[in-house]
Amino acid sequence: MLFENKVVIITGSASGIGLATAKRFAKEKAKIVLADINADKLKQAETEVRNAGAADVWLSVCDVSNEQNVEATVDGAIKNLGGFDVMVNNAGMMIFKKIEEQTEDDWMKILSVDLLGAFFFTKQAFLKMKSGGVIVNVSSIHAVETTPNVATYAAAKSALLSLTRSASVEGKPKKIRVNAVLPGAIDTPMLWDNPNVKAGLEKIEMTDVGKPEDIADVIAYLASDEAAFVQGAAIRVDGGRLDRL
Repeated sequence: MLFENKVVIITGSASGIGLATAKRFAKEKAKIVLADINADKLKQAETEVRNAGAADVWLSVCDVSNEQNVEATVDGAIKNLGGFDVMVNNAGMMIFKKIEEQTEDDWMKILSVDLLGAFFFTKQAFLKMKSGGVIVNVSSIHAVETTPNVATYAAAKSALLSLTRSASVEGKPKKIRVNAVLPGAIDTPMLWDNPNVKAGLEKIEMTDVGKPEDIADVIAYLASDEAAFVQGAAIRVDGGRLDRL
């Protein structure tokens, strides 16, 4: 088992890509920290992750935009599970507004979750993660190609790639690897609730829609020793859709 006795913290893990990632690591007998702002969904996710084979599960109700919540999550992982070896920064949110309709509050809300949340966890990892640890940031295809009305999300996910590069440079002397994945269209509520998709502004062919498990597999690869020489990478996982946009 690649992750037996390893402790994995996953944000936004109550549903979607985060939950699929937790179950993927659980199959490898990892110990899982499920961190999410939705307490009710966390309890549901715990059952699924335990059933998938996790060696242990600890829940943290965490608002990733709150640095104190982030620190409490990390300290809880150390106290309850003995440390942590993998950090998956997956939590994210979107709003859909034309640029001229956006406000400062809109920008701060998205940046606080999609960018600062990853920064807060990266900071804690650099302070407290075991040597040989791994951070995987979940960015988005919107970091490199985007659609109307999602400027805040696209900017935050692009900045997350920059954070990934910087953290990979500073993490190397600490023996911490940092990489990112860029999911394309993935079969989650975030995709199908997207007003751009509903209005036809962003056209989706079903052959271009991946499963959350497709992203989870790449995250697991990046977290494994098989990716020991992969540092600062941004791996696109979109079924080739971007090649045709």
